[in-house]
Amino acid sequence: MAIWNLGSINADFVYAVPHIPAPGETLSSTNRQTFLGGKGANMSVAAARAAAHVNHIGAVGQDGRWAVERLLEYGVDTRNITEIETETAQAIIMVTPDGENAIILHPGANAEIPQATLQTAMAEAQTGDWLVIQNETNLQRTAATLGKKMGLKVAYAAAPFDADRVQAVLPHLDFLILNAVEADQLANATGKSPAELPVRDVIVTLGSDGADWYGGHGKQHFDAIKVDPVDTTGAGDTFTGYVLAGLDRGMPMGQAIQQATKAGALMVTRHGTADVIPDLSEVQAFQL
Repeated sequence: MAIWNLGSINADFVYAVPHIPAPGETLSSTNRQTFLGGKGANMSVAAARAAAHVNHIGAVGQDGRWAVERLLEYGVDTRNITEIETETAQAIIMVTPDGENAIILHPGANAEIPQATLQTAMAEAQTGDWLVIQNETNLQRTAATLGKKMGLKVAYAAAPFDADRVQAVLPHLDFLILNAVEADQLANATGKSPAELPVRDVIVTLGSDGADWYGGHGKQHFDAIKVDPVDTTGAGDTFTGYVLAGLDRGMPMGQAIQQATKAGALMVTRHGTADVIPDLSEVQAFQL
């Protein structure tokens, strides 16, 4: 089978800072690096490195050709990434010594993916494939509706969180993943807990406390793996990509979550985003 990812593509500018700046504070960085990023690109790379066939659907400006080439190098099918006049999206990421981060997003081309690009990609999808979307692009509801009609399994990573956008796609979802704060925000908006949502599988990630899966057998908890984090950026995307790749390859959800937990643990020990996502051999060799 395959994964079709309507996903963001960013140039990530990562600044090492002693702490997250307060309002009005001017702060000098101690280092700066540029990476391929965006929740969509991160998930595509993670799923591809977890041995899934991943097709990325998205857009970049002329300044983003390097990002498309990088995705291709990492094993992602890039035929449905369109070059448009709008500049490629950017993320300004501040990372502290203990691995916490603050992020500013400039949406750029991610918000202007042509509908024709989506339709061309979906014409190649087959019943039973996965379609994954996140809240960093346009066309989310269009994609979810189309994917469901085509018999695709639809997954949604609800970040950056927007209650209205989540509720717009909820009726079409087979799989929803969100963090604890987002789960509380969605509960406040809908009046429903994760277990009560009309979605077959819901995962709530809990950072260093692991993750909860709400599925057909009720709630199951999975512990995190204890490591010394240096950068948490992209860890959630890595986890999501690995879960989807596992499911696409026929793994039971529990096994997919366990493998994804190992990938996420490895990810937080590295500085960077898509460029440093661990591959399957590293994850399988990782000793707890």
